[in-house]
Amino acid sequence: MGIGHLQRCLSLARALQDLNTDVRFVTRDLGIASAKTILDRGFDRTVTLPAIDELFEPDPAIPHSRWANVSQDRDAEETISALEEFRPDWLVVDHYAFDAHWHDRVSSALDCRIAVIEDLADRAIDADLLLDHNLAPDHRAKYDERLVGKTRILGGTRYALLAPAYADAPPYEFSEQVRSIGVFMGGSDAPNYSELVVDALVEARFDGPVEIVTTSANPHLESLRQRVEALPNAMLSFDLPDLAAFFARHDLQIGAGGGATWERCCIGVPTLLVIAAENQNVVVPELAARGIVATVEDPTPQRIAGRITSLIGNPIERRGLASKARETVDGLGAVRVGLSMLKDTLSVRRATNEDARRLFDWRNAPENRAMMTNPEELAWADHVAWLSRVLADETRLLLIGHVGERDIGSIRFDLDEQGAAEVSLHIDARFHALGLGPKLLAAGEKESGASTFLATVLSKNRPSQALFERSGYERTGTQDWRKTAQ
Repeated sequence: MGIGHLQRCLSLARALQDLNTDVRFVTRDLGIASAKTILDRGFDRTVTLPAIDELFEPDPAIPHSRWANVSQDRDAEETISALEEFRPDWLVVDHYAFDAHWHDRVSSALDCRIAVIEDLADRAIDADLLLDHNLAPDHRAKYDERLVGKTRILGGTRYALLAPAYADAPPYEFSEQVRSIGVFMGGSDAPNYSELVVDALVEARFDGPVEIVTTSANPHLESLRQRVEALPNAMLSFDLPDLAAFFARHDLQIGAGGGATWERCCIGVPTLLVIAAENQNVVVPELAARGIVATVEDPTPQRIAGRITSLIGNPIERRGLASKARETVDGLGAVRVGLSMLKDTLSVRRATNEDARRLFDWRNAPENRAMMTNPEELAWADHVAWLSRVLADETRLLLIGHVGERDIGSIRFDLDEQGAAEVSLHIDARFHALGLGPKLLAAGEKESGASTFLATVLSKNRPSQALFERSGYERTGTQDWRKTAQ
């Protein structure tokens, strides 16, 4: 539907690939060179579906069905045909034109699970997993009347689908002065908001450097190029591999309220958003209400110029925007979605001394310490000594859980004098609430070979209580749990 949708699918695909998953794309040529973009990102097994159906009639029950340019049935059949030999375990679909009918038909034919990337909640959805990385007061309530069957929802900016580079990208360093401005109005920018913003910058009489970024898919590229060349302080960049460095090198960003919003947030740069599509009408005002971005209603060059001028003159407001933006997105959303999808593949290995740092970080994470019987932060030297003792003790088994090459937590079994194994586990705090705990516990129990398991859980630690209860443990005391292996 647009480059933003393609970019978020590419981000998830890269995260899945990094988790040792075989990924393939199915796309259709609808005016954007999606197949070439996918190939350029290193995914060489891509199926491009046939050209559009000239006799296609939109489905009145699906508000955006015309965007597919083919019927749901035709698209479903062609998708099934493209993937019949591959036989995927999961199929991820990002398209507003397909509803529960498409989801059910494809998943039934391919015997696979369906993950839907969504944010409109304007049609029926039949999926195993629904991802909506936009802000909402209650994602379950948002989709309550749209879901067919049991669907797990990953909702909120914690799951923002950013490219892997953003997880470790250098953040924007705040400046009291606005030394330069960056402009990115989306990959294709069909409404030509880029030139609108250029007019606004001229209106605001900003005389610092301005960098406008776009792509080759912009239908107004040539006119935009001519417009930028006529300005002494402006430059045009296009087809950048990622925008992390671009977002970080300017003191104010002006953009459309699409997927790049979360990239700007991750970099922590003050941003002025312009609503450039209907589906942004909910997200952008919510971001503005929370003080994460600035925005302008009914954008004209004059209104945008006025907001630019006020932001330039108010470093306190810009600092607040930058701080709240940075708190909103951490760059690990695609990894979290991938782990949630692939949690059934979790396995364990024996810990070694090389795991010292990750074990130390997991144990000392504030979120984990808050639920421990000993919540004090552990010193590094004490931790290293403890690990050496554990690895040398035949009555203790320390395991690392992992999905693909990604280590996600640890589980330890201490054998007592009666032959029962006491269980202790930690999940990387960044990956809480993804359903990894039960998988780690089950894999660890199997590897341990013990017949009886004991656990101590603080009464305030409701998530761990639920974990052990779902895993077949029975409460034997206020904080004590027990399980006998079958």
